Amino acid sequence: MTNNVVGSIDLVEILFTLFWLFFAILVFYLQREARREGFPILDDVGKGQVVVRRNPDTVEKKKVYIQAHGPKYAVPRPIDMDHETNLAATSAANFPGAPLVPTGDPLVDGIGPAAWSDREDRPDLCYEGHPRIVPMRNNPSFHIDSRDPDPRGMPVVTADGKTVGTVSDAWIDLPEPMIVYLEVGLDASVGTGNVLVPFAFVDIRKSRDTIQVDAVMAEQFARAPRTKESDTVTLLEEDKIQAYFGGGALLATAERSEPLI
Repeated sequence: MTNNVVGSIDLVEILFTLFWLFFAILVFYLQREARREGFPILDDVGKGQVVVRRNPDTVEKKKVYIQAHGPKYAVPRPIDMDHETNLAATSAANFPGAPLVPTGDPLVDGIGPAAWSDREDRPDLCYEGHPRIVPMRNNPSFHIDSRDPDPRGMPVVTADGKTVGTVSDAWIDLPEPMIVYLEVGLDASVGTGNVLVPFAFVDIRKSRDTIQVDAVMAEQFARAPRTKESDTVTLLEEDKIQAYFGGGALLATAERSEPLI
């Protein structure tokens, strides 16, 4: 008894062919989905001006997502197809794909590690439909464990050793109780208003009762993105804030962006 089906074709060969056929269809499907919102393409380098465009030839039909809260979300959006962005950067060399050299403030212009995504300008919501990230002052049922240092009231010191303000509150993630941002009230000598600092960029110096933020300098700290509302932060605002301090780790000074060797 043999496993031959007809002639020299056996069962293993049929299964092997079906596997590769399935794999090819899967790759084709994933490639179509990846191009649903188009791919940014760069114009010729020319005088160094870089223009990002969407390629309409790679865009598939719209796909509608049903959100738990709010209206339905369809992609691609009109802005994804028609929007052109003049980046505040020039090419380091005269060939496509060359590294970009910022011409302005990379932290504000969203260049390199400080780039942010154009997310929805609304707060992220939890399952019940309430804002997910909120200040502790509005949620008295939450508290900081007595075994951990309480950052509220501590002065904030930036990478250049200057004190820029004092922590006025901590913002928490309601579904997953953890501190996400520290709200810092600026000193009058630095600026006005409050700044949200991502907790990942904070170093609590318990021995000195200070908060160290090495990602940016004092002048840059005062220009960090702000929120429109005092008690909520939107998805777009979160992306800009995270990108600003994340970019500062590499672009806050000219020395940081240079190679170590």
